[in-house]
Amino acid sequence: MGLFTLAEARAELAQLRPLLEELVDVRADVVALAAAVTAGGEPTALGGLPEWKAAEARLDELMTEVQRTGAELKGLAPLLVDFAADLDGVPVLLCWLEGEPELAWYHRTDLGFAGRRRLP
Repeated sequence: MGLFTLAEARAELAQLRPLLEELVDVRADVVALAAAVTAGGEPTALGGLPEWKAAEARLDELMTEVQRTGAELKGLAPLLVDFAADLDGVPVLLCWLEGEPELAWYHRTDLGFAGRRRLP
């Protein structure tokens, strides 16, 4: 996929919001079901082994759907979504972290998350 402009990345993030919200819910279900199943195999209110496998499959589907947009899913807990872009001739990743109200951060591709800065 190509580069995103800031406007395109913000629009894509807005479109992805429902998918990302579902991803957070399914992620929590997978963790709860895994804990229940591996602790002794007893079903919980969420279910048992079949529901765990189904939740894992849905989590994989959701992650694939995010990647298909050209966005990069860099982290799952917390969610971290990057959009390849160019800022004043410098390759950057526009960076959204779960819980942030908008896409307002970036980092140079060579610096990674530790070099994260607010967008000018």
